[in-house]
Amino acid sequence: MTRKKRTGKYKIKTHKATAKRFRLTGSGKVVRTKGGQTHFRRRRSKRAKRLYSEMLPVEGTAFSKRIKRLAPYLKKAR
Repeated sequence: MTRKKRTGKYKIKTHKATAKRFRLTGSGKVVRTKGGQTHFRRRRSKRAKRLYSEMLPVEGTAFSKRIKRLAPYLKKAR
């Protein structure tokens, strides 16, 4: 039985908390959701609740670089 040859490439473990919070757009920008979506939502106006569903671009190249390093296999946003 022959052994498989190693290609020298490694799989990188994804930081799961980062992968759940961020997505990539088609152009490669990192986008995030807003926080505070679950608690005390009954008393909010419809407009305020609707604004929670928006995805905001991550500002700052250092942040987006770090996110891409933590989650190298990010999925595209729908």
